[in-house]
Amino acid sequence: MTTLITNIQELLQIRDSTVSKVSGAEMAILPSIKNAYLLIENNLISDFGLMENCPKINADITIDATGKVVLPTWCDSHTHIVYAGNRVQEFVDRINGLSYEEIANRGGGILNSAKKLNETSEEEIYEQSKLRLEEVMKQGTGAVEIKSGYGLTVDGELKMLRVIRKLAQNYPIKIKATFLGAHAFPIEFKENHSAYIDLIVNEMLPKIAQENLADYIDAFCETGYFSVDETERIMEAGKKYGLQAKIHVNQFNAIDGIAACVKHDALSVDHLEIVNDDDIEALKNSNTMPVALPSCSYFISIPYTPARKMLNAGLPLALATDFNPGTTPSGNMNFVVATACIKMKMTPEEAINAATINGAYAMGIEKTHGSITIGKKANLIITKPITSFYQLPYCFGTYLIDNVIIEGRIVE
Repeated sequence: MTTLITNIQELLQIRDSTVSKVSGAEMAILPSIKNAYLLIENNLISDFGLMENCPKINADITIDATGKVVLPTWCDSHTHIVYAGNRVQEFVDRINGLSYEEIANRGGGILNSAKKLNETSEEEIYEQSKLRLEEVMKQGTGAVEIKSGYGLTVDGELKMLRVIRKLAQNYPIKIKATFLGAHAFPIEFKENHSAYIDLIVNEMLPKIAQENLADYIDAFCETGYFSVDETERIMEAGKKYGLQAKIHVNQFNAIDGIAACVKHDALSVDHLEIVNDDDIEALKNSNTMPVALPSCSYFISIPYTPARKMLNAGLPLALATDFNPGTTPSGNMNFVVATACIKMKMTPEEAINAATINGAYAMGIEKTHGSITIGKKANLIITKPITSFYQLPYCFGTYLIDNVIIEGRIVE
């Protein structure tokens, strides 16, 4: 099947196939073509260029994009979309003055979600999760990483990862699965951390590997959760099963976790609300992608990742939603891009780079997703008529997407 998009006001994020990520000052550059066309064959981008050079072909579908901007779909490299129920009461508790840590200490937070998940059937978790996945697809997300981590038991973690696999099988969106058994310590292991890590390493990981249920491994490296040493043990165990690390780190404290992640060649380090000079030095000249989650900062009123400091130091940066029931119950990447501009002082060019090509890198799919490149997946956002792509973050509360194309087909 061929689809031809014509009269594109501006085609954003056109890249050579050699570009896998952009860093520092490069992030301010967003290559584009004005008055363009784009040709899709089956599920791949096969051609694009100036409208005056548009080939004369009889496409199966022709879309007139007059006045509209076309760009790659968002690549959301950090989510917890698979969960049961919600934590709406904790939302009210925070309004009434309780902190994230206080809520966690009284059995809320991750442990609350774990309790709900272990009480819910795999089929019901799938039914709840697919609605969230369908929602983010309509909002322009064409690739998503989904973590486990609300099971905290062998059966619970396997149940989550099987739901993630079923979503990947049933939907065209690219899904990467991350094993996050090290999300929190269950109550029964609160005073015996090593025993729970033994459970992760000796029981969970072999079963996950046997069923080929995960692409990556994660841990919540933070004061009160998993120490740097404990996180390193988990990263080392993951390597034995071919699982590269993507680590939660520096959400509330800087505890030298970033340097440890870089040492273990983590694909990404995520959150980074607190970043010091040593952290930035550790990330320089590494292959590890820093990932900011601004809608989490917005929702629970914690600092925003210091994007300007990091970009000025020459680092790359990706943006993701952190979609989860407790601290970011939204998977809307359009809001993430807007919030990065408004609160983190990223330019629209930087934010779009962070949410597309760098987001793809942060989930290991930069060769197939994240830019307008011949041979890459035909995953596209077609906006409504707008005067400039700057309107995407500027009109932060307005839905400006006309169509989303994933794997060459319009998302209904």
